[in-house]
Amino acid sequence: MILSKSSTTCLAVFAASLLNTMAQPTPSPSYGTPLSQNPPQTREDLWAGIDMRAEPLDVEVLKEWEEDGVVMKVLRYRVGVFKGQQVMMAAVYGYPKGGSNLPGLVQIHGGGQHASHMAVLTNAKRGYATISIAWAGRLTAPDYKVNKEAVKLFWEGKTDDPNHLVTTDWGALDAYHDPSRHKVTNFGGHKPTEWTLDSVESPRNSAWFSCAFAARRALTFLEKQPEVDASRLGVYGHSMGGKLSVLTAGSDERVKAVAPSCGGISHREIKSPLDAALNDNSYLENITCPIFFLSPSNDFHGRINDLPTAVKEIKTPEWRMTISPHHNHQDSPEYEVATQIWMDHILKGEGTLPKTPKTTLALKTDDGVPVLAVEPDTSKPVLGVEVYYSREGQMDGKKDDINNTGSRFWYLAPATQDGGVWKAALPLCGVEKPLWVYANVIYGLDKPITGAGYYYGVYTTDRFVLSSLPHLVGVEELQSAGVKSTRSPSLLIEDFQGDWKKHWFTYKPEDWALSTNKLSTGEWKAPAGARLALEVRSAEPNTLVVGLDNSAAEVALQGGADWQSVVLNPADVLDAVKTPLADWSAVRQLRLGADQTLGGKPARKVGGPWQGPPPEFRNLRWVTGSQGESTKK
Repeated sequence: MILSKSSTTCLAVFAASLLNTMAQPTPSPSYGTPLSQNPPQTREDLWAGIDMRAEPLDVEVLKEWEEDGVVMKVLRYRVGVFKGQQVMMAAVYGYPKGGSNLPGLVQIHGGGQHASHMAVLTNAKRGYATISIAWAGRLTAPDYKVNKEAVKLFWEGKTDDPNHLVTTDWGALDAYHDPSRHKVTNFGGHKPTEWTLDSVESPRNSAWFSCAFAARRALTFLEKQPEVDASRLGVYGHSMGGKLSVLTAGSDERVKAVAPSCGGISHREIKSPLDAALNDNSYLENITCPIFFLSPSNDFHGRINDLPTAVKEIKTPEWRMTISPHHNHQDSPEYEVATQIWMDHILKGEGTLPKTPKTTLALKTDDGVPVLAVEPDTSKPVLGVEVYYSREGQMDGKKDDINNTGSRFWYLAPATQDGGVWKAALPLCGVEKPLWVYANVIYGLDKPITGAGYYYGVYTTDRFVLSSLPHLVGVEELQSAGVKSTRSPSLLIEDFQGDWKKHWFTYKPEDWALSTNKLSTGEWKAPAGARLALEVRSAEPNTLVVGLDNSAAEVALQGGADWQSVVLNPADVLDAVKTPLADWSAVRQLRLGADQTLGGKPARKVGGPWQGPPPEFRNLRWVTGSQGESTKK
């Protein structure tokens, strides 16, 4: 009898599930025995005495195939035995067919993400063995997709459901996420419950501990693969995976390179003495391997304010960072590619990687305008130098939030070259707010790199960006240095001339739609009674969406060669349930695009597909008086 590919997959899944059900776990090691007193209170105590190599891996292969010369597997490996129950971690693993002595990577997904075959496949094509772990239970591979609903089917044991698939089994614990098996998640918590390890408040009750444990066991899995060079292992991850990357590198000397994105630098709150055992700084202070920080300027989870502190804490002189302006928890290829470049450089010894740009900030100047001097490493040809600065955010220990972090605006300061130094003046609008400033140096790649980004979209880029360490300057320091206010509030928001797009951003370069955070600054705040105006030229009739935070106005464009005037009242801009804006005072982000989905219950999509070439814009501004009559009447 010849079995089809799908039939063999189903049989493998069934067999693996049956074997796991029948198997009796080996006796629980000491780390899996619940504590009723004296919980660990430091990173050292938390991991003391745990041998990540001691237990068998009990690997189960759930699906195996070849794709583009790459051996691919969906599998599970044993994390350990906790409270007498075995924990099995699902993952996607792959390597180039016939490969040997390969560097190995552990890829750790974020909170809303999943283990992905795309990360494994693209890495394998570049000479790596990679395991992408499904700590939340979710996983995607051809003909093997475990989504949120499938995770629930698994933990509920509904094997008769046709959508049931074997995935991560946390046993007596609950380190699932989005959804969690129980209503109360344990990320960051220490209190005991029936699904935590210890019966007393303990950092071992935190799901961060469970997931970091699983990531360290993934290193053991890589070590034991015949095609892997165990001396060249790296870890990277995004968001919650960024934090887990730092927890792993900061507790396991087998990690030789780490690249956390959007996480691993800002979880520092001490609400209980037990927090110290799992806070980012505790692990940054123990990282001795080379580290590359991928930290978008507006990220809410890995905040730019904490980058200078993180660099002081790490114990390695080998570090780099890349900071994309305006972005929040997402990035574009020339920044995302940092992970691939870093692993190539450290684990494979390939490529010339310039050093971090040197910067000097001068506050005391003849005209009262600060100047940033940038000295890039020229071991590779420099394609460009860009200086960005912002006035929005919190300093002096005050709490950051999504408004002052996620929507902060960054000015582009034109940099002029004088020999090997680029200089940029930083004119300020007022001196009552702090100053953040950093430099980006753009380099070309020796050859284009293709990879899977933060959310597994496949990209190809021929360049990359290295960033300087940010300068953070408080109000008192600005004022004592004699810095002057040389910018004034302006009704003109955008003239769409020159490098105007550098003040805007997109996560979809293939789309013409753009967003800006200019309205979050005092320079472009709306005067009382103002209306929002601009001129648009569209070759074809279309609907233009003017988005303002989570509200939007739909504007009918006539099409043709003539410029069309658009003037909007706050009442013309509606949210998901069609409630109009009361005024412009709270608006921070503005978007011009063809469509937008407004979040709400229910969500509402506005606009639609765009016809013809991208539109042209001019004179985005605030208008007052009779010139401000709305065109949306």
